[in-house]
Amino acid sequence: MTIQQALWETAVDQYGYVTTRDAQALGIPVVELAKLSHRGQLTRVAHGTYRFDRLPPTDRDEYALAVLWPGVEGAALAHDTALAVYELCDINPSKIHVVVPKGKRIRRSGGSKYVIHHEDLTEGQLGWWEGIRTVTPLIAIAQGIRSGVPAELIEQAIKAAEARGFIRTGDRIRFANELKDRR
Repeated sequence: MTIQQALWETAVDQYGYVTTRDAQALGIPVVELAKLSHRGQLTRVAHGTYRFDRLPPTDRDEYALAVLWPGVEGAALAHDTALAVYELCDINPSKIHVVVPKGKRIRRSGGSKYVIHHEDLTEGQLGWWEGIRTVTPLIAIAQGIRSGVPAELIEQAIKAAEARGFIRTGDRIRFANELKDRR
């Protein structure tokens, strides 16, 4: 298997993106990404992140890039963005919210599209939306309450999440109390 084929197999699962971290995990020298970019096989889209342009773009690419851009294990869509992608409420964030583990410093430039939050989450608090690592709806609502998302949007999210089986009655009651305490 060629280097390009090995990277392609990873990229297919990541909306066409590969990172220097992916290359290292495959035992591929990072310099090979730059070589493939120079030959037009990859496009450099951010620090340490490349894309195979032959994979057609989708409306989810910006979210996939958002969790790859920080270059840290455990990055996930969160807060307002998670509420939006799960379609729990009518929130329309102007930036993509990404959570990374506490203590992980982001040293990359080009993050003006993102709001980075630092929080240690367990595997049970993380899920997947369209193949992109995302906090669970339960955690997204809790984050929204803590970060000050307007009460009417949180109430909308709670109702939608309960109706779709994402949260239980006990969670709804707890969130309602937290929202009341916040006011």
